[in-house]
Amino acid sequence: MLRRSLSRLCAGEEKRVGTRTVLVGHRPVADTEAYVAQKFCDNRIVSSKYTLWNFLPKNLFEQFRRIANFYFLIIFLVQVIVDTPTSPVTSGLPLFFVITVTAIKQGYEDWLRHRADNEVNKSNVFVVENAKQVRKESEKIKVGDIVEVKADETFPCDLIFLASSSTDGTCYVTTASLDGESNFKTHYAVRDTTVLCTDEAIDTLTATIECEQPQPDLYKFVGRIIIYGSNQEPVARSLGPENLLLKGATLKNTKKIYGVAVYTGMETKMALNYQGKSQKRSAVEKNLFFRSINAFLIVYLCILLGKATVCTTLKYVWQSNPFNDEPWYNEKTKKERDTFKVLRMFTDFLSFMVLFNFIIPVSMYVTVEMQKFLGSFFISWDKEMYDEEIQEGALVNTSDLNEELGQVEYVFTDKTGTLTENSMEFIECCIDGHKYKDCMAEVDGFSQPDGPLKYYGKAEKSREELFLRALCLCHTVQIKEADQVDGLVAHPERKYTYISSSPDEIALVKGAEKYGFTFLGLENNFMKIRNQKNETEMYQLLHVLNFDPVRRRMSVIVRSSTGKLLLFCKGADSSIFPRVQQEEIQQTKVHVDRNAMDGYRTLCVAFKELTEKEYDKIDRQLNEAKMALQDREEKMAKVFDDTEADMHLIGATAVEDRLQEQLAETIEALHAAGMKVWVLTGDKMETAKSTCYACRLFQTSTELLELTARTVGESDRKEDRLHELLLEYHKKLIQDLPKARGGLKSWTLSQEYGLIIDGSTLSLILNPSQDCGSSNYKSIFLQICLKCTAVLCCRMAPLQKAQIVRMVKNTKGSPITLSIGDGANDVSMILEAHVGIGIKGKEGRQASRNSDYAVPKFKHLRKLLLAHGHLYYVRIAHLVQYFFYKNLCFILPQFLYQFFCGFSQQPLYDAAYLTMYNICFTSLPILAYSLLEQHISIDTLTSDPQLYMKVSDNAMLQWRPFLYWTFLGAFEGLVFFFGVYFLFQNSSLEDNGKVFGNWTFGTIVFTVLVFTVTLKLALDTRFWTWMNHFVIWGSLAFYVFFSFFWGGVIWPFLKQQRMYFVFAHMLTSVSTWLAIILLIFISLFPEILLIVLKNIKEKNHQAGPFDLPVLVSYKRIENGYVKAEDAVTNLAERYPLRIP
Repeated sequence: MLRRSLSRLCAGEEKRVGTRTVLVGHRPVADTEAYVAQKFCDNRIVSSKYTLWNFLPKNLFEQFRRIANFYFLIIFLVQVIVDTPTSPVTSGLPLFFVITVTAIKQGYEDWLRHRADNEVNKSNVFVVENAKQVRKESEKIKVGDIVEVKADETFPCDLIFLASSSTDGTCYVTTASLDGESNFKTHYAVRDTTVLCTDEAIDTLTATIECEQPQPDLYKFVGRIIIYGSNQEPVARSLGPENLLLKGATLKNTKKIYGVAVYTGMETKMALNYQGKSQKRSAVEKNLFFRSINAFLIVYLCILLGKATVCTTLKYVWQSNPFNDEPWYNEKTKKERDTFKVLRMFTDFLSFMVLFNFIIPVSMYVTVEMQKFLGSFFISWDKEMYDEEIQEGALVNTSDLNEELGQVEYVFTDKTGTLTENSMEFIECCIDGHKYKDCMAEVDGFSQPDGPLKYYGKAEKSREELFLRALCLCHTVQIKEADQVDGLVAHPERKYTYISSSPDEIALVKGAEKYGFTFLGLENNFMKIRNQKNETEMYQLLHVLNFDPVRRRMSVIVRSSTGKLLLFCKGADSSIFPRVQQEEIQQTKVHVDRNAMDGYRTLCVAFKELTEKEYDKIDRQLNEAKMALQDREEKMAKVFDDTEADMHLIGATAVEDRLQEQLAETIEALHAAGMKVWVLTGDKMETAKSTCYACRLFQTSTELLELTARTVGESDRKEDRLHELLLEYHKKLIQDLPKARGGLKSWTLSQEYGLIIDGSTLSLILNPSQDCGSSNYKSIFLQICLKCTAVLCCRMAPLQKAQIVRMVKNTKGSPITLSIGDGANDVSMILEAHVGIGIKGKEGRQASRNSDYAVPKFKHLRKLLLAHGHLYYVRIAHLVQYFFYKNLCFILPQFLYQFFCGFSQQPLYDAAYLTMYNICFTSLPILAYSLLEQHISIDTLTSDPQLYMKVSDNAMLQWRPFLYWTFLGAFEGLVFFFGVYFLFQNSSLEDNGKVFGNWTFGTIVFTVLVFTVTLKLALDTRFWTWMNHFVIWGSLAFYVFFSFFWGGVIWPFLKQQRMYFVFAHMLTSVSTWLAIILLIFISLFPEILLIVLKNIKEKNHQAGPFDLPVLVSYKRIENGYVKAEDAVTNLAERYPLRIP
């Protein structure tokens, strides 16, 4: 019976899939109402990854999924199983070190998450039970509990707002911890429960809530509350986002509120957002590990296999002589003679693999991780990227992308709030074709005719007042006392300030105030305004048709004190003009177009007078749509569309959004660095084009190609016309382009081209009709875009922004893309790009919350890319190449030694040296280098953007630099071994005739090795700090100290092992000292010679003092701003490359 009585209120709701029913206060409804108890999760927040019991197995499983760790595990097992020449400790200890360091780092991070979870879960809350407040821990809240929250407390779970200490049933919250917005948001209680503002009263409420299942969107919520009264029909009210108080938000300027828990624990929107945020994987890391490093690893793995194969083969060639195979002093046992020869060959092969396996740099992976993690702090600490206005600096959300900042080729940017300040100022307005600027007096306003009018003068007084009333009423602005709002300064002439989520609305309300109509606030659903005669007018607010990016307009329905029903609507001209009388458009359109050409943001204002019958129909349809649990948004959109029809145009407004400081210089620097900048905006074309000229994205000489509704047309032949334009532009840009000399494509055309496209035309290109024969629209369009120096996409929906980014990202060569924006409508393109940058702007913090990096202003992008990105890429590329180089230097003498020991698998180095080479002796200098090195000063990098091109296209991880490092390692390895070998031609290196043994031989080689690879890094260092000095000279000192320690000089109990006194005894020989110094010099001589020649060349050319270490760029440059040949020549003269 009750369900039937509600059917009229809940029309079309027979199917309730994906909803939940909550009993408010756990009080059951009438017996006739069937209710099946549902199970909900508790209110515990779990952000941790591990528990005490699963940490070890889960962490080990995740770490051994990495191919390098798994490889060394196999090597370790081989050493344990097979009789290998080196101890299992030599590979087991480095592997244990890497696994342990990573596990400690991940365990510590997870412990911090556990601690943060406990702080939240154990916090005290008050729950109303039996008309009394009961103190509970937050984790014990259940769905259906009525919770009391007091001022400045955070909401412990997602609550439906029932009542507050305010008589009008409102409260103010801040959601800074959710989306970063610090402004107050107003939330509303259900009007039937606003009076229940005490513990006793709220405990009498009997109601059920039906709402959607948990989903992560912070700004969407669909539900309804059914209130049961004694001897009364149940009352159903709709619930939306304005009734939902989110976990993590903070109550402000309200003494207390009551709310019922609907989502708890891991089902709250805050928890779902943290769960759903996926971490991007660096494209450079993919290059690093899946392209460059994997390719390099394959080469070194082939070298390893080749060495093992050669040594195994030559061992059996050597042993083919019976004397060599079984000398008289080392006869084989019967078991050794009976062993199958193939099996012996296989075990020998494995033994050689183990002996040479240190050529694979396992410790490189942990060093790269530490470099990424520690390096990200330098961006956050950069004082030049700190903004005094908002008291914030740069923020790093993802440290895995640091080096990718140095490889960006395409920059996609929003306009409003990103290129502009998003600080709106009302400039002028137009009423019935008349322009109003400056202050309008009560009697004779300052007006100017605008456009081809038949008469001059001004609009009728009634039309002026109607327009200004529309500005005062059609908005969602709130008024607060100035001293109650943090960070906002009130107007000096008034004791209040305006608060809104949109700066546009505040500018319009202030504009109306300038002309004599002042908005005084909203009280008990009545909007108060003061007119030019200083009289207060009251309007009952009946409905708000909220703004959304699809409709691009908003409306209010109000009732005046005389009973007149009015609908006021404001929005973009493209969404208003089709909905008003066509004869009213022209006189306003001229004004709108002129303002857009001047770079102003324009909005059109319209109204409609409603009859009681029309309003009753609209009211019924809106209430039915609001009550829907399924497809509520679609149903609401249809009602909005039907309501906002057949309106009358009143006029338009012009609001100025100033360009951000240093915007033009930043865009010019990005262009000079070889990046292409695309502007993706929802603004109209004229406004966006004016902004592009102002910020020098378009030059005066740039020829603009348009693919817009104006050039394509609105006829049935628009797809044919689009095809014609695409072919015409394609012919102009691609087919008629003269070929560059020498087969190298020119990076700039003799004529620069810019492309402008709007959202409707883009839809035709990306989604052509089935009967259209031009399925290659997208391919032709993409070729045109890539040939243009700049692209402007206007009237873009958020999804279209992401489509554009995806289209470019997936082109041939997979160019690195970067998206930057400040609002929620930019999140899709920020997530789509390789690198997402959020601006900490005035449209909330959704963009910065979903980005990889957040900066206060667009100008900070210059330093982030040109300095930080450039340096991080050079550092990590040098780190990777250096690891391969030093390991080749390390293992090549071991390979050569086998030729002189009968391929017996005798190790050249002691097990302690094998183990600690990568862990202790050579690890810290390269880590410090990869964090602190500045091969070119930051000031030079930011002032000369063309330097960015020298590292583009993964220039430092190409084959030629890799082969240079490899040959350098091979050369130095040969010098180490044969230099010491020739020293040992005279085996008596002491005055008393004593000879040195094989361990002394290996120790001399190892000493030369450690000093050479460390001093090589010192030669490469251009930016010295105390940290570099400490780790470089400290590592060498530690090696000497450890060798004395290991030799038993400092720690005598070690005298039983084979290295006893070897190092100390070795240093007693003058010949050894001379040999070590000479071999270090010979090894580094090519590097020293290159540095001397470079300095001589720099002095002759008066060039800068810095250069890139071992860098050659092979970027095929297309469509930029200087010719490739000229760019490379100029850069080579100013900053010569060291070419191997």
